[in-house]
Amino acid sequence: MGYSLDNSTNTITASGSSMTASVSAPQGAHVLHVKSWGNKGASCTTNVNISVVQAAPASSTSTNVVVSSPTAGASLTSPFSLVASGTLCQGKTLTAFGYSLDSSSSTTIVNATSVNAKVSASTGAHTLHVKSWGTNGASCVTDVAVSVKAPVTTSGSSGPTIPSNAVVAKALQNLTVWTGEHDAGTPGTSTGAMQLVTSPAVSGSARQFATSYTNYGGERYNVKFGNNQTYTNFVYDTRIYIASPSTGIANIEMDLNQVMSNGQTVIFGFQCDGWSNTWDYTVNSGSPTSPVAHWLHSTQTCNPQKWATNTWHHVQMQYSRDSSGNVTYQSVWLDGTQQDLNVTVLSAFALGWGPSLNANFQIDGYTSTSGSSKVYLDNFMLYSW
Repeated sequence: MGYSLDNSTNTITASGSSMTASVSAPQGAHVLHVKSWGNKGASCTTNVNISVVQAAPASSTSTNVVVSSPTAGASLTSPFSLVASGTLCQGKTLTAFGYSLDSSSSTTIVNATSVNAKVSASTGAHTLHVKSWGTNGASCVTDVAVSVKAPVTTSGSSGPTIPSNAVVAKALQNLTVWTGEHDAGTPGTSTGAMQLVTSPAVSGSARQFATSYTNYGGERYNVKFGNNQTYTNFVYDTRIYIASPSTGIANIEMDLNQVMSNGQTVIFGFQCDGWSNTWDYTVNSGSPTSPVAHWLHSTQTCNPQKWATNTWHHVQMQYSRDSSGNVTYQSVWLDGTQQDLNVTVLSAFALGWGPSLNANFQIDGYTSTSGSSKVYLDNFMLYSW
């Protein structure tokens, strides 16, 4: 193994199939070239883009400023949210916050003990300087390295077409009737904890799902928000944020359940499947009274571990049903990019449920041992007509 930095011809090497080293570099953007060699002359290089920031001064040990958003190394679109708070700077009571970007001499100052602002930046690597001041001239700086990416653009529709007569249930993440339980259809065990948080958030109030699991276990979170039995068309629309690392997540499942006027339940099951790298949908290959439920893989690709972490993603799904519970899964949009399924399958089940309209949000584990994940929902809404 070995490494070099930027355009340097000096390569540091170490024998063996792994290496641990401390790399020194000046502040700014760099490319770390991680190199490896095999027998018969094989050689490989993996390039890692990094940003080196100034170390916090020793005097900051009595500083409790916390930058909630963005997190270090986050990949964001502009403008991004800056959320920070605290009470002390160098042991002195905080009187103001501020921020600047990169080498700019312009600092935005907020005369408060917290800051919640939108920061605009060009595409590329940046260092956000979060500044705070206390009494008696105390001053502190917390540097956060971020990467700003270009917003997703599409040449066609950036989302589903929703008619003007559609009814919308908004901010479902804020409802107090959410429940969680282990999905018995998955192996192992799982536990989950939920809470509303102000950061990370798009609307100012997001629901955090903190899941722990063993042996690929899945935790299913559920919310009931209606009982209309006549709607036949739906758009499931939400923002999803995966906290780094995402290595503990195998599947993200987003379901809608509706009891029809005949008493049967239609399950609009949909998931991003990290095992098959596809969008999957639910089918009943038996009959409503003798159901055989399972997943089918679509031809459209999806893997939650390839979603950028520490950033918000926009997921929209459109589907419809007939009076017999045959479901047409039409399209899914991820960050504005449309993927068409256009498949129709039976998805009605005689479950004996009372009239209800509810949604599931499920996180499945990725390893045979144990793991955990944190995922957030915001601006969760359902359009029905």
